[in-house]
Amino acid sequence: MAVKSYDKLVRDKIPEIIEASGKKCVTSVLSEEEYLKKIDEKLAEELEEYYKDRNLEELADLVEVIYAAAKARGYTTEELECCRRKKADERGAFEKRILLKSVGDDTDI
Repeated sequence: MAVKSYDKLVRDKIPEIIEASGKKCVTSVLSEEEYLKKIDEKLAEELEEYYKDRNLEELADLVEVIYAAAKARGYTTEELECCRRKKADERGAFEKRILLKSVGDDTDI
């Protein structure tokens, strides 16, 4: 069987799952700097997967990576949620489906 090479961040239990299937894998632990770079790449990857499939599982993956990115940058999920709530309280959420088309003075619109 040919070896398939990867260079991507994976969930913590993936090596165990691979080995339980009878395969071998090679892993390493990233430095903090490398991890920040890879978590950003993972965020882009998961967003692309969501755009492709647009399902709940991909949204859940995206949230998991967002939580990991926040934690990697020194924030807790509680701080992230507090910030989200504060912005929603101050500026609203996206429930009303408002599309902003233009802004100008009264005489311009």
